[in-house]
Amino acid sequence: MPDVQGSQDQRRVAINKVGVKDIRYPIALDTPSGGKQSTVATVNMYVSLPQEKKGTHMSRFLEILNKYHEAISSKDIMLVCHDMKQRLNADDAHLELEFPYFIDKEAPISGMPGKLDIEVSFECNSNGTDDFILGIKVPATSLCPCSKEISKYGAHNQRCVMEAKVRFAEGQSMMIEELFEIVEKCASTQVFSVLKRPDEKFVTEDAYENPKFVEDIVRDLAVALNNEDRIAWYQVNSENFESIHNHNAYAMVERDKR
Repeated sequence: MPDVQGSQDQRRVAINKVGVKDIRYPIALDTPSGGKQSTVATVNMYVSLPQEKKGTHMSRFLEILNKYHEAISSKDIMLVCHDMKQRLNADDAHLELEFPYFIDKEAPISGMPGKLDIEVSFECNSNGTDDFILGIKVPATSLCPCSKEISKYGAHNQRCVMEAKVRFAEGQSMMIEELFEIVEKCASTQVFSVLKRPDEKFVTEDAYENPKFVEDIVRDLAVALNNEDRIAWYQVNSENFESIHNHNAYAMVERDKR
């Protein structure tokens, strides 16, 4: 049959990214225990297209994805990009995945088990050199230092979402759970899916004894990632969903350690 996509184009306009996006696809990820966690990812897959080519072969993206759906980890995700470059004869390949991931957490006093869902992203690019970014969004609690200082009793607190995106040093990698543990410690206190009354007492008092502005959170995130030799670059931010204002507080830090 005629290969229309492979025909010549006379307009001489190269395309930076062409492909498929918003694919909802089941994947399985390796866990620290040696098992796998199944989830559903939203996937974007793109390649570059030279000026002389009319189009790319869209079906090949899904064929490539089918090869890897049973197990995808941050350590071998670049293989998908390499396959995209080869199968589509492209100079550049870009792959983006976003998916929910569940962390097993026990309540701090009662030990009641529960699962906390976080948002995870993989971003990778291959164009002669490989680039991979692992991202996570972690819910937590922040308590306002100013409110604690000026109030006769109590202090306003709020949910926050801390986000960390990291590039690894050469030859290094990290499980999702490891980055999660680093990030979670930087808030006033953690959040849990299951809490009994003794747990609620502990969490409330823990936040009160550890007040943090949004600036404190991102600075603590930066210090923690500065001290992690496996990480070469990071971008961290926190958005605090204010409980006594009709706006949110936000701060961001980015650093290249190389």
